[in-house]
Amino acid sequence: MFRIKSLALAVVMCLALAGGAFAATSYSGRLEIFSWWAGDEGPALDALVKLYKQKYPKVEVVNATVTGGSGVNARAVLKTRMLGGDPPDSFQVHAGQELIGTWVVADRMEDLTPVYKSEGWNAKFPKGLIDLLTYKNGIWSVPVNIHRSNVMWFNPAKLKTWGVTPPKTLEELFTTCATLKGKGVEAPIVVGEAWTQTHLWESVALATLGPADWANLWNGKLKFTDPKAMKIWENFGKVMECANKDAASLSWQQATDRIVDGTSAFNIMGDWAAGYMSTTRKLKPNTDFGWAPSPGTGGSFMMLSDSFGLPKGAPDREQALDWLKLLGSKEGQDAFNPLKGSIPARTDADMSKYNAYLQSAAADWKANQIVGSLAHGAVAPEAFGSQFGTVMEIYLNSKNAKAAANAAQAIANQVRLGSR
Repeated sequence: MFRIKSLALAVVMCLALAGGAFAATSYSGRLEIFSWWAGDEGPALDALVKLYKQKYPKVEVVNATVTGGSGVNARAVLKTRMLGGDPPDSFQVHAGQELIGTWVVADRMEDLTPVYKSEGWNAKFPKGLIDLLTYKNGIWSVPVNIHRSNVMWFNPAKLKTWGVTPPKTLEELFTTCATLKGKGVEAPIVVGEAWTQTHLWESVALATLGPADWANLWNGKLKFTDPKAMKIWENFGKVMECANKDAASLSWQQATDRIVDGTSAFNIMGDWAAGYMSTTRKLKPNTDFGWAPSPGTGGSFMMLSDSFGLPKGAPDREQALDWLKLLGSKEGQDAFNPLKGSIPARTDADMSKYNAYLQSAAADWKANQIVGSLAHGAVAPEAFGSQFGTVMEIYLNSKNAKAAANAAQAIANQVRLGSR
């Protein structure tokens, strides 16, 4: 009798295991991924989707991409969907206040602390990065990468032809721009559409204030109307005098192209430009393109991180959780980041997979003082960031530093900047 019962139990267990295996292979459903990664940034996202499809071949993956640099257009569409009760399963968002100050405080996101615990991520992501993702003891998104904002790109061969070297300070930048104009370079600095000008502004601001006062600008200890902060606009104005006049008509990629073809000497852009130049343009780091910290910011790493969260009411929650687990995995990060032009958020990545630029960025990430980006959502809530474009317009149209500073402080007061 005992042997019969044992045999029966063994059969039941085998059937259960077979059923479990069948359930795993027949796992199906749908997953909608909402992001702004299109065009030249598409291959990196495709690499993640390919990995997901290998693990879950019967899940229909819907790539809901909204084009537009830095997510400007995507955030507008996302707001309509979130407020209308139609959230995507998971959406791209800049880590930090862009998510926390908008959708977390509105109680629209799920706390991912249990996922961090089950996946062991607290030991794999740097504490400072997890702190950026944390609010009221919850962790609210999964970072897939680390980007650097304060990078100046150039064409080494062209600089040699012009007889100049990458400037290390703002004063050196102004002198070098004058030299280049004297050699017939009409626009030594190239910028693109509106958000890229805010991107340039934050590097000028960091150079003007230094890391401590840059942080104080966002924690409320330094007012935008303080003379130290007013100096930012004076320096920014000098930088823009060195820039192209057709900025509004250029995407960030087209601005980068002008460095490659030697029309302009310098472009201050995030290191997704390295991904574009190496992945799309097939250019070699240190040969076809070079880089340095944006002038005056050496020793500081202005960071941003692309991350994904889980909205409350996501239609396909189980599939979304599996997507998030892939994003945070070593396998996922090492597939994505070499193509994206970013470094992994994890500390155990295989850096042999990364090119010379990314290896140098990873070294700086460990050695530099880390500060957050305004243009990419790390230091201020979206309510401030989305209105800062108006401040930029005020300055570019009037060249009035006081008017721009007053407008920025008014927005800071309105959104209670530094109170969170």
